[in-house]
Amino acid sequence: MRDVTYSMSVSLDGYVVGPDGGFQWTAPDAEVFRLAVDETRGVGVHLLGRRLYESMLYWEDEDRVHSSDPTEREWTALWNPLPKVVFSTTLSAVRGNARLATGSVAEEIERLRAEPGEGDIAIGGATLAAAAAAAGLIDEYRIRVYPVLVGGGTPFFPHEERRVDLDLVETRAVGPQVVYLRYRVAR
Repeated sequence: MRDVTYSMSVSLDGYVVGPDGGFQWTAPDAEVFRLAVDETRGVGVHLLGRRLYESMLYWEDEDRVHSSDPTEREWTALWNPLPKVVFSTTLSAVRGNARLATGSVAEEIERLRAEPGEGDIAIGGATLAAAAAAAGLIDEYRIRVYPVLVGGGTPFFPHEERRVDLDLVETRAVGPQVVYLRYRVAR
């Protein structure tokens, strides 16, 4: 069965975006960007909320792809053909190798796990991940912790009264500022 992974950058105080909606503090250096490229190699399909989908359209700009450095070109060569499922109540169409979700996050994950395919089912976006976590569908959390306190915003982990035991899989420094943590849900 394909694993469901949730991977995002987070402030030291636990937020993926600050109270102003900004996340400029997550701009990756070369080593963090390499980590993102390597993670993407193991993904078979990516689930995104509307805001993240719209942010990631940046990488589908052909002029941007041709003017980027080799690591960014490697990223776009992985990202652009990757199947994506976008969850939105406001979009009527998406572009690239994306489709709009036709069911809940739980229904889409169930459908994707039943289909033949390889690679993880990756989730991007805290709101979408919260719905998957509430349904007990996340298998692994991958966290890039940045040395900044933003004081509020959208939390990486949903604030609910539900205990989830985790097993530490990996921890390492990535570049001079970021700590990478991987936890598997203990089942």
